[in-house]
Amino acid sequence: MSIARQASEITLPAVNDGWQTVLQFLCSQFPFIAEQTWRERIVQHKVHWFEGEAITEQTPFMPSRRLCYYREVVSEPVIPFEHHILYQDEHILVADKPHFLPVTPGGEYVNECLLARLKRQTGIDDLVPVHRLDRETAGLVLFSVTPESRAQLYQLFSAGTVLKTYKAAARLTQDIQNSPFPQHWHIENRIEKAQPRFINAIVPGAVNAVSDITLSAQYNGIGEFTLRPHSGKTHQLRLHMQSLGMPILHDKYYPRLLAKTALQFDNPLQLLAAELRFIHPLTQAEQQFYSTFSLNALRPMNKKLL
Repeated sequence: MSIARQASEITLPAVNDGWQTVLQFLCSQFPFIAEQTWRERIVQHKVHWFEGEAITEQTPFMPSRRLCYYREVVSEPVIPFEHHILYQDEHILVADKPHFLPVTPGGEYVNECLLARLKRQTGIDDLVPVHRLDRETAGLVLFSVTPESRAQLYQLFSAGTVLKTYKAAARLTQDIQNSPFPQHWHIENRIEKAQPRFINAIVPGAVNAVSDITLSAQYNGIGEFTLRPHSGKTHQLRLHMQSLGMPILHDKYYPRLLAKTALQFDNPLQLLAAELRFIHPLTQAEQQFYSTFSLNALRPMNKKLL
């Protein structure tokens, strides 16, 4: 059994949807966790109000109150790759995340995530990621160090003033292999949730996802792409590469959802958050960071480079 060292937080809804107790709310909010499991956690004081007061099985539902609980999994995977702290000051921290490591706890991951690792390494409990990367994607993640910096850092992303550059590798279609450099695509479309709920799809409708994609090198039928997203939809770059007929190498979601298997550390998704540029909202200094990681499929590329 792996138990989270740090509590997860949830704010109870402002409107009561018929829950008489906190226990009833937890059972409806987390349907895949058995009621008996929640009862055992409550008895063991693993569920409490944000202020520290433990709850009981009879504690009434209280709208808008913050609740803490400790996630548990029977067996947690261990990711055998190290992260790196590239920069840290009193306001921000920039970390370089390896493939396979989630940014925050979720699913079968409790303590083996970038956030938990960084909290243990730095001793800073107020660390919060201000954007996310998929577990399968490697590269740069920006964290807020203090609550005072958080709103301004979130504003950077909501205002679109952060320049994010990704690298990806994909097998080229025959017509692209036979076309001259450079190759560039500007993609605008709409992305919405699909089924199962953890994947997305391109659908008709108003544009909510925009990317610029450039083929920057090719070797032996594999292309190196530079990708710049101008919006932040889940799996946006993976879907936009698929829409070009060149899905990212080792993508287990697109174009076809593959059955879940054991982690294959030799075949990571060939997507890397390679560069992050922004103006530090508190110091006004220009910040530019580069990932130290690389993509396996790009290592042999030494021909036909732009």
